[in-house]
Amino acid sequence: MDIKEPDVLAPLVARAAGGDTDATTALIRATQRDVMRFLSSMAPAGDVEDLTQETFIRVVRALPGFAGRSTVRTWLFAIARRVAADHARAAARRPRITVFPDGRIPAGAGRSRFEEHHALTGLIAGLAEERREAFVLTQVAGLSYAEVAEICACPIGTVRSRVARARDDLVTALRAAREAG
Repeated sequence: MDIKEPDVLAPLVARAAGGDTDATTALIRATQRDVMRFLSSMAPAGDVEDLTQETFIRVVRALPGFAGRSTVRTWLFAIARRVAADHARAAARRPRITVFPDGRIPAGAGRSRFEEHHALTGLIAGLAEERREAFVLTQVAGLSYAEVAEICACPIGTVRSRVARARDDLVTALRAAREAG
């Protein structure tokens, strides 16, 4: 028997939709870190705070229309995904010189956890967008494959394939970085 876990955020959304500002604040506090973590994999680091703020602006506007057809987290990540996509489209339209890390791991043993995290972030940033999105939503944000399939509007098998390919890409990139270092 498949017992579905209750959506603990749903009562907050219902109260927030009714105008309860304390519930709105609690909803944002409860989900902000996960949204920021997701967006950090989808956009340059300098844009993450602004994109997170834009996500929650859209969430607050959309609260009255939340029908509960999906979990609150699924709904939030779908909004964050649209914010990131809108940002990427806008960035592509305007000329901008941006320098991103090349994804190579710095040579030298005994790297700090910060350096390791930075290197891994660079490798994840190098994944194709669809693979990166599926990987981060399932492996970092902890969403189920079904929830990610709903967010990405694709079959579960496609999500599984994207995550598997992302893992393969990361292993290949890590080996290449170690050989270069």
